[in-house]
Amino acid sequence: MNAPPLATATRITRPPLRHIAIEGPIGAGKTTLATRLADRWAMRTLFESNASNPFLARYYRDTSRHGLAAQLHFALQREHLSHEVAALRAAGTPLVTNFLAERNDLFARLTLTDEELPLYEALAARLATRAPAPDLVVYLQASPEALYARIQKRANPAELPITDAFLRALCDSYNEFFYHYDHAPVLTVGAEHLNPLDSDADLALIADRIGAMRGRKESFVMGTSLASS
Repeated sequence: MNAPPLATATRITRPPLRHIAIEGPIGAGKTTLATRLADRWAMRTLFESNASNPFLARYYRDTSRHGLAAQLHFALQREHLSHEVAALRAAGTPLVTNFLAERNDLFARLTLTDEELPLYEALAARLATRAPAPDLVVYLQASPEALYARIQKRANPAELPITDAFLRALCDSYNEFFYHYDHAPVLTVGAEHLNPLDSDADLALIADRIGAMRGRKESFVMGTSLASS
């Protein structure tokens, strides 16, 4: 009598890396993918919470007026989360997060005025906690049109004031950020036509690409796989 295929079950549940960070603009599906990968590989999740930021709804209505308060709140939250990341990494706990602490600077440069940015940078520098870089960043990339449609569909009242112009500027900022980012390997995933929430096949495609990642920068779009470096 043959033994049950335990090796197959082990391959499915064993995480290929100890810390994976999922990043991308609002509406890209960061938390959804992080949750499903954590379930697949029995990893711990650690998530940034937009709902806990009391300035966020006002920020989306008027970024120039409420940007500083919103970004300082996020800087405080990410400083706390960075301590948690460091502790979990030190304990050897497999981890999936939906943020990079460096995202602070991306949003600050996008929305703060020339007078506010130096103040924010000075305060954020005093809060900065040096957490270990993730083993891999999965950058979810989608067009502003696709992101806008998703935001409208989920109908979160705080997010509905987000404009197409803001999303275009945000996507450009993310692309620029990851063009220069070199603290960890980056897998860029074209998320526009992938649905890991409802499709196990799509989830498996992304999981396979994560497991097969060997270079510092690679890109994956449905039907193609390109290694950058």
